Amino acid sequence: MTYSIAILGASGYTGAELIRLIAGHPHLAISALGANSKAGKTIAEVFPHLRHLELPALLQIDQIDFANIDLCFCALPHKTSQQVVAALPADLKIVDLSADFRLRDPDAYKKWYGNEHAAVDQQHEAVYGLTEFYREQIAPARLVAGTGCNAATGQFVLRPLVVAGIIDLDEIILDLKCAVSGAGRSLKENLLHAELSEGYHAYAVGGTHRHLGEFDQEFSALAGRPVQVQFTPHLIPANRGILATTYVKGDPDRIYETLCAAYADEPFIEVLPFGETPSTHHVRGSNYCHIGVSRDRLPGRAIITGALDNLTKGSSGQALQNANLMLGIEETEGLTMAPLFP
Repeated sequence: MTYSIAILGASGYTGAELIRLIAGHPHLAISALGANSKAGKTIAEVFPHLRHLELPALLQIDQIDFANIDLCFCALPHKTSQQVVAALPADLKIVDLSADFRLRDPDAYKKWYGNEHAAVDQQHEAVYGLTEFYREQIAPARLVAGTGCNAATGQFVLRPLVVAGIIDLDEIILDLKCAVSGAGRSLKENLLHAELSEGYHAYAVGGTHRHLGEFDQEFSALAGRPVQVQFTPHLIPANRGILATTYVKGDPDRIYETLCAAYADEPFIEVLPFGETPSTHHVRGSNYCHIGVSRDRLPGRAIITGALDNLTKGSSGQALQNANLMLGIEETEGLTMAPLFP
């Protein structure tokens, strides 16, 4: 069976990644592409690397007929996505890649994103889209909220350890290096080549990054009490990838055993041999996440490193993984391509 798919926000990086992934999917066909700023253009004009695909021209979102669409991906900016999702047909399956439905508490959304939640009714039905931990809720859901790419990386590294209670929850330091595509395709002065290349810098220092809302929500729910990690992202001059280096207090051998057990049957999460560390090069363009555990020189401490591609496993690949579940398709369909190297 073939399902009809719409992608809103198709002119952005995550939209292009969705097109790339769905192009090789045996059960999905793209029937509509929405991109208000580039409406009327062809994919060849917007993304020349996709010119070989036979795809519909980009439309204004309000021009799309959703009557025969089985599932819609919304790859729109936050604030915009709430308004669009609220106006879509009530029976349409939706995977939202923005931040607009990730936080269950509308007050938390206002705190981290600075505006009132505009689609509270839809928020109540949204399921958090970290596939490996929410499969049972995602499969029957109508609306799934994709996670932040930084939030996904940190959670893959830490969730099993929080559940097992084997690390000090008040002593978690999460240091992330993030590629520039995570900032989107909009023109920004600080992302110009001359501004970004040949260096990297910390940003959102001191606990102001919006993905902290997801960490607070998820880790506190798992622990049954408030958990607040120290988190600093750094922007690096790379196109794709996130590398998370996490410092925790706990027994390194037990931490390694716990992660191995948690991910033993997961098709996209690979725990490396003890002492090995992952690289963003080794997951580039793929839906895989690599995790490494190393012993710190200080007794009772460990360093856990995680790497994934922010556009694939951190966003569009995760979205497709969720869509497969929602449509009753094998979860790994269209996602087992090998990473690109070099």
